[in-house]
Amino acid sequence: MATRLKQEKEQRRMYSELVWTWPIISPKEDYIKPAKEFVAMIKDSSLIKTKTLLHLGCGGGHFDYTFKKYFKVSGVDISPGMLGLARKLNPEVNYLIGDMRNLKLRNEFDAVIIADSISYMLNERDLQKTFKTAFNHLKPGGVFATYAEETKERFKHNSIYTTTHKQGNTEITLIENLYDAIPDDTLFESAFVYLIRKKGSLTIETDYHILGLFSYNVWLKLLRKTGFKVIEKDFFKEKIPGFIGIKL
Repeated sequence: MATRLKQEKEQRRMYSELVWTWPIISPKEDYIKPAKEFVAMIKDSSLIKTKTLLHLGCGGGHFDYTFKKYFKVSGVDISPGMLGLARKLNPEVNYLIGDMRNLKLRNEFDAVIIADSISYMLNERDLQKTFKTAFNHLKPGGVFATYAEETKERFKHNSIYTTTHKQGNTEITLIENLYDAIPDDTLFESAFVYLIRKKGSLTIETDYHILGLFSYNVWLKLLRKTGFKVIEKDFFKEKIPGFIGIKL
């Protein structure tokens, strides 16, 4: 019978002791084009003028590096380490620590965005809570943009992805394995191996994350249940299933 590591074994070292690697393995320059696509979609879909943006699950602020050129940005993330990187990169952005499932700010915004951090919603209840957070922080006529990086229909079991990046004397090869041990539930595993070479000296680190996996129709159903008028749209060159939710 297929099993997975218990959830308490989840590490997420990428956001704690390995957070220093983030600007190397996921450089901000890679986010400029997709961020501009986000901006265009927001402006094309919004029923109001978009001046303010709330970025939930903002991570290290690499999307915000571009967003701040178009909007007054506020960012929220659950990882202090990632927020530290974001504040260093974007000192003009207002960053707060918080959980997108239960966040309650006093302000409403013209637009709300959640990128791939929404993958950490592990069940329909938490996914719905996150959509509700976005809805509650939107002004009427504003838009919420998000995407489903993985769905039941698109998921490639036991797939492996490898990238290599270098910054100064540090070179990191990152190997990621996506594995769905129990297809009938709403979870999948993302396991990482880091090959870190500093001046040629090799260190090997590992990491393990549990993420959520839902069918496309579940995303659509929960967004509509929240109250959004939904526009279905593929995002980026990878044609990732995306959603624009308008608050009427």
